[in-house]
Amino acid sequence: MKRLAVLLVVAAVLLGSCGAQGQGQGVGEMRNESRSIQPEDARSVRAHLVMGAGELKVGGAADALMEGDFSYNVADWKPRIDYEVSGEKGDLTVEQGSGDNGRLGGGARNEWDLRFNDDVPTDLVVEMGAGESDLDLDSLTLTGLDLQMGAGETTVDLTGDYAQGFDASIEGGVGEATVLVPSEVGVRVRAEGGLGKINAEGFRREGEAYVNDAYGDSDVSLNVDVRGGVGSINLEVV
Repeated sequence: MKRLAVLLVVAAVLLGSCGAQGQGQGVGEMRNESRSIQPEDARSVRAHLVMGAGELKVGGAADALMEGDFSYNVADWKPRIDYEVSGEKGDLTVEQGSGDNGRLGGGARNEWDLRFNDDVPTDLVVEMGAGESDLDLDSLTLTGLDLQMGAGETTVDLTGDYAQGFDASIEGGVGEATVLVPSEVGVRVRAEGGLGKINAEGFRREGEAYVNDAYGDSDVSLNVDVRGGVGSINLEVV
């Protein structure tokens, strides 16, 4: 609850700043960068994405460990990328520069398009401030997901044909979260909407959780913990 309260405060501040005129933003020409990270000796990776404000897209089908395209028009928002390998595990961090606390407004833009390797087991952590995120994760070999969103909208596609189960945690602030899950893989969702609304079409209630028809029958199960603040949570079986 404490972390959710902090996220709500941050989200409120970020929302209030979106209407500002961008004073101090240093808005200039759009800059476009592309980066590619090779896995080196890593057989698995923990990927930590930190974006203060903007538009984030995450998907699969990368030839490298990660391939990213970055577009921004505030020089201080140049992303910082760090990658280290210890043994057979890689640790990747992609973090937005902190110019003016990462606020949108006054024509400021920040857009990331990141692709990950489908075959490398990936534990994905995403911290998103204000903005929109589209996480198309159905082709990835996920070992875990931890998504923290502040203010805005997010869509998370977990409809992959996963060979192993994993735990996913999605914590939302002010906005709307849509979570897509597969029909052939058992899914159990614990959802707490706070002041928002929970839409769970295609699920049935089982105690304090929502489960799909495959839950309890399939060899693989996904456990999803969703917490929302002011907004709505949409659970959809695909």
